[in-house]
Amino acid sequence: MITLKEAEKFHGHLGPYLILGLKAGELALQKLKAKKYFGIEIKVFGAEEKPKSCLIDGLQLSTGATYGKGNIKKLAGLKIKISFLNRSNHKKIILVPKDNLLKRLNQLKTEQVSKDLAKELYKIKPNLLFTIKN
Repeated sequence: MITLKEAEKFHGHLGPYLILGLKAGELALQKLKAKKYFGIEIKVFGAEEKPKSCLIDGLQLSTGATYGKGNIKKLAGLKIKISFLNRSNHKKIILVPKDNLLKRLNQLKTEQVSKDLAKELYKIKPNLLFTIKN
């Protein structure tokens, strides 16, 4: 598991979307039994602009998927949706942040409130943050 300090150092600051990406990647690797780095393919929808796009750094950090390897892609979408594919067995899941979480994210007003939410999300089990679809 990636620490908060490691995530903040990699990304440059601590925010809830970064943690959302960490948690999504962690959950997907576990559910798909996929290997980190080369065993997973990710498509991220609806995170074209900051701060939503920060979740991509969390995904890269937790899964090892990178733009350089070509196994993570950012695509247009109206809502955040993350598709994961296990490259070896072709199992797939889609994670969608739960509505109550999205509502909280949309209400953030200050950097401190964002940091506080990031720390809170870090302590929550990933399966409580997302709806899982096949």
